[in-house]
Amino acid sequence: MKVLYNDGHVDECPEDEELHVLRHSAAHIMAQAIKRLYPEADFAYGPATDNGFYYDIDLGDRKISEDDFPAIEDEMRKICKENLKFQVFEKPRAEAIALMQERGEKYKVEHIGDLPDDARITFYQQGEYVDMCVGPHICYTKALKAFKLTGVSGAYWKGDSNNKMLTRINGVAFRNKQEMDEHFALLAEAEKRDHRKIGQEMEIFMMNEAGPGFPFWLPNGMRIRNSLMQYWQEMQDKFGYDQVQTPIILSRKLWETSGHWDHYKENMYTTKIDDEDYAIKPMNCPGACLIYKSKPRSYRDLPLKLAEAGVDHRHELKGALHGLFRVREFQQDDAHLFIRPDQITEQVTDVAHLITAYYAQFGFPYRVELSTRPDNSMGSDEDWERAEDGLKKALEAMHVDYKLNPGDGAFYGPKIDFHLQDCLGREWQCGTIQLDFQLPHNFQLEYTDRDGSKKQPIMIHRAGFGSFERFIGMLIEQYAGKFPTWLSPCQVKVLPVSEKTRDYANQVAQRLRDAGVRVKVDERDEKIGYKIREARSIDRVPYMLILGEKEAEAGNISVRDRSNETVQRDLEDFVADITEEIRERRG
Repeated sequence: MKVLYNDGHVDECPEDEELHVLRHSAAHIMAQAIKRLYPEADFAYGPATDNGFYYDIDLGDRKISEDDFPAIEDEMRKICKENLKFQVFEKPRAEAIALMQERGEKYKVEHIGDLPDDARITFYQQGEYVDMCVGPHICYTKALKAFKLTGVSGAYWKGDSNNKMLTRINGVAFRNKQEMDEHFALLAEAEKRDHRKIGQEMEIFMMNEAGPGFPFWLPNGMRIRNSLMQYWQEMQDKFGYDQVQTPIILSRKLWETSGHWDHYKENMYTTKIDDEDYAIKPMNCPGACLIYKSKPRSYRDLPLKLAEAGVDHRHELKGALHGLFRVREFQQDDAHLFIRPDQITEQVTDVAHLITAYYAQFGFPYRVELSTRPDNSMGSDEDWERAEDGLKKALEAMHVDYKLNPGDGAFYGPKIDFHLQDCLGREWQCGTIQLDFQLPHNFQLEYTDRDGSKKQPIMIHRAGFGSFERFIGMLIEQYAGKFPTWLSPCQVKVLPVSEKTRDYANQVAQRLRDAGVRVKVDERDEKIGYKIREARSIDRVPYMLILGEKEAEAGNISVRDRSNETVQRDLEDFVADITEEIRERRG
């Protein structure tokens, strides 16, 4: 696809940038259509996004709703059919202001006023519509072939609540109709898999206005959490970690030492105890430092690997809260390793193997990013260079392909992030490995080296799930609530066909409980077909045991699995098979 760049030249667009250019151009075409339909419209910002595009518009007293979208889309199609040519031109700042004033674009005038005096501003024009923009754009409007408006909301000018509320119209654009149809099919599937909906149906968790962003875990949710926690604990033992727990509330002095009071205070909940400032911990690392410092350490003690499933609290804006994906209280599958410089490659590699083992267990593909020094960092150039070089060498030693993400590291050190892809193609940042020279320095941590000298350890922060909350939310959507047997809150549901077989059903259930299987008996006076449908669609159990008089007399069971195949089984054989399936964590 050929595109028009802001220096006036036309060239082929890299394939990975095509959608961005199409969506940016779609925003301009939508604005042109709105201006034709509503001449009083005044435009603010109109960028492309990862999933589509939007434009923030001042429509005065007029209100636009989704009922108006068909008319706007029809006008956009007319503009595409007109095959208007995109043209680019440049003006110095004063002339750019004059042009936008002449066209009545007060928001554009204010935007230009924020730019330096020597700025030269580029404009793109198609037909009668002119917009200030850095581009690039498609060459002709007919290149936009598949688009749809998707929503309307409010947005403050410049994102400042002190400014006027504008109307934001969102849309999507794709190369062709097939891609757009696939997109909406994925959205429909995502809606069916929404963890908030399934979480309510399966009684996994709930939210309440008494604690926005603070999940309530229901009995089924606790069964899932406990199973995941048991798996986590076994993996810590397998990879040589010692488990610890640090206090939730710690003094301001600690957070000043760690640097969080200066760099992270706006995200922390604070309180006073005995007239002194304290904070509820947003992360677990300072507590791990205190454990390290609690006694003298030798080079022989390193690596010291401390795992903590710590409960953390962070103040997230109310509008950012989203089910289990963005909460204010969460349990992080955390660990902190204290190592010598010569152990960086070995230990980062070992941590990476642990994290990737998690993702293999659940079938998540992933990609890796290396994030480097941010603007608000602490520490010397030399320390940052050593830390970044250490992570690069570890990734190269593992032959891992990674993308560089400049400036997105933690304030105390660079990091390796693992981005998981779910069954709908969405990405989630979960696992992280962060190399830190700063906290050991701040807390004056040291160890005695071979020659008797005092050295400072290096600290590795790592998480695999990210948090139990987010990861469970991901698993709910990944499996659409149909968890593998080892994770399912109810692993077997026993369905007596009639009152005559209830006693036998309870005997079977007790045998399963004795074997450690999570089981429920549906003793309601409902038809068996209704019980089966509910067990399949609401409880989403891996196995149903349908017990009629024939099974009770023979002392066996009828087993229905998720394939809806029903087979006669010997109870003891079934118990042996399901316990082995659970023990091996299949699926």
